Amino acid sequence: MVKRDYYEVLGVERNATEEDLKKSYRKLARQFHPDTCGDQEKKVAEEKFKEISEAYAILSDQEKRRRYDTFGHTDGAGALKASAAAASETFSTTSLTIFSEDAREDAEPHAVLTLNTI
Repeated sequence: MVKRDYYEVLGVERNATEEDLKKSYRKLARQFHPDTCGDQEKKVAEEKFKEISEAYAILSDQEKRRRYDTFGHTDGAGALKASAAAASETFSTTSLTIFSEDAREDAEPHAVLTLNTI
């Protein structure tokens, strides 16, 4: 499931103040609180309320908001892990090709390995 943009969830602009966030959160929390909805709407309201609460928890904390604005939902850790895993897999495959037992001394190189600093 793809997460919606937290600013969109709360219905505020990216430059919203803490007061704007709080005001929007309170309005939406009252509207979608599971205890205020009928039985038929309760499941949808619970999901919506969780989404609203999560968005507010991130955007109301300055450090979490800064990380969200920079990295989105991954907070940087997911993107870094994915890059490291891809690099590791690429290196393993390349090293097997370069250092295989049947490699001849006079053979052309199979791959050029370039390492970039992240």
